[in-house]
Amino acid sequence: MLSDFKRVNKFAEWPAWLGLLLIILAVVWVRWHLLGVALERDEGEYAYGGQLLLQGIPPYTLLYNMKLPGIYALYALMIKLLGASPWGIHAGLLMVSIINSILIFLIGRRQAGALAGVAAAGVFAVLSMGQPVQGVFANAEHFVITAALSGVLLLLMALDRQSLRGMAAAGFMFGCAFIIKQHGLFFILWGAVYGLARCLLARRPGDRPWAWALSFSFGVFLPYIITCLWLYEAGVFSKFWFWTVEYASRYSEMLSWAEAWRFLSGRLGDIISASPLLWLSSGAGIIILVWRYRGLELFWFLSSFTIFSAMAVAMGGYFRPHYFIFILPAASLLAALPFVLLSGIMADRGSRIVQYGLPVALLIMITGASLYNQRRFLWESTPEAAVRETYWPNPFVESLAIGNYLRTHASKNDRLMVFGSEPQLYFYSGLKSASGYIYMYPLMENQNFALTMQRELIKEVELAKPRYLIMVNISYSWLRRRTSKPLIFNWLPGYLKKYKRVGMVEIYQNQGRYSWLPTVAWPPSSPYWIEIMCRKSGQ
Repeated sequence: MLSDFKRVNKFAEWPAWLGLLLIILAVVWVRWHLLGVALERDEGEYAYGGQLLLQGIPPYTLLYNMKLPGIYALYALMIKLLGASPWGIHAGLLMVSIINSILIFLIGRRQAGALAGVAAAGVFAVLSMGQPVQGVFANAEHFVITAALSGVLLLLMALDRQSLRGMAAAGFMFGCAFIIKQHGLFFILWGAVYGLARCLLARRPGDRPWAWALSFSFGVFLPYIITCLWLYEAGVFSKFWFWTVEYASRYSEMLSWAEAWRFLSGRLGDIISASPLLWLSSGAGIIILVWRYRGLELFWFLSSFTIFSAMAVAMGGYFRPHYFIFILPAASLLAALPFVLLSGIMADRGSRIVQYGLPVALLIMITGASLYNQRRFLWESTPEAAVRETYWPNPFVESLAIGNYLRTHASKNDRLMVFGSEPQLYFYSGLKSASGYIYMYPLMENQNFALTMQRELIKEVELAKPRYLIMVNISYSWLRRRTSKPLIFNWLPGYLKKYKRVGMVEIYQNQGRYSWLPTVAWPPSSPYWIEIMCRKSGQ
């Protein structure tokens, strides 16, 4: 059963590294065209959180959300190094994507040989930039994968070297994955299960399973402990605990099994249809794994990693497109196995050129077919068109113009309140939010905290007296339900009397129509519109 690897592991190192270099250059070439895409709302939240951190303002003061704060720190780093712009943020994503491809290569090379590493890196590079997983947008999942794959590589090295420090380092990286986003919990669980199982089953001289478990656990908990101490010192620990524990636990219980299945079935078709040959290769990899390597170390590694990665995707049952990024490393490693098998089969039937040239040519063909299948999005679309095609009628392109207007007309200390879920407007404008409720979604949900949240928002807005208000008339920005509490809608008409209309943005299929003082269009002719308002003098 090991014959495939024995034959392929002799694949010369320099061609493998050359192949990785070509993959990296291809990633830069394809992604470069779309680095200028406007931020979507999750990116806007992370960018605003990073912006606040750079100003010395901790999370959970002017930004409430159930996400853990690691992603804000990473965005702060990108903004600091690459600039406070969509281009800078997506250039940071480009770097992360390259790092992820390198990590996939190193893991695949370590577990199944250099050819497997190259194949896995190539498949991952293509799948992770696809429109169905919203791959050109800097969602937190890309960064979770970076930390998790670093943990995987460190764990494999520590197990081979019987290193307690290595186990602690691996645990630390898995812990960082969790701090970036809670879905990273499943990579922690995988590391614990796989690492302890290998320690117990191998039983080599000098093995200390429980010492390794303690070292791993210390590394895992350290990032969270540091985060808690930081937020306690900053005076926001109670808010942090409420949003990331109390509210988050309620949020994960709100979806029914029927709704979860509807989300999953709807997304899988889009993801598979964009790269059918790559997913077919991944499916073949599952068959090969069970058929040829059942019971071997590779089988336990890859099958367990795939299961826990799938659990990360399924967390909460929402199955949002970018959640599927969590499964891509495992899928890519599985997709590499058919190429390894083919090379092993050809080892006795031809020259080394045929042995390695045929699998590599096949890899180029099926990855190229996937890219060609998505050519309109990846190459032919402008950055603006790519955003509209992915997210319309959400106002992500239009937010750039609104942010520019606010930067031009507002003073540094003015406050802004967006009635809608468009946190990118705070980032673009450079203005601080009048309330920590940068999303309206929690206020509209059928959960016990919703009415209290509405009251808190009203109190914070009335106290802050923001100079600018933005009203977003787009259902995706509210997700109002029949069960939503009406308090905020009863309060808004009276409060809006203190403001005058200074701008209007109407959103159409292929463009936004803008009007500003002194001639603001009213009433809007589009069902999707955004109203920009300024506080009246003396109010």
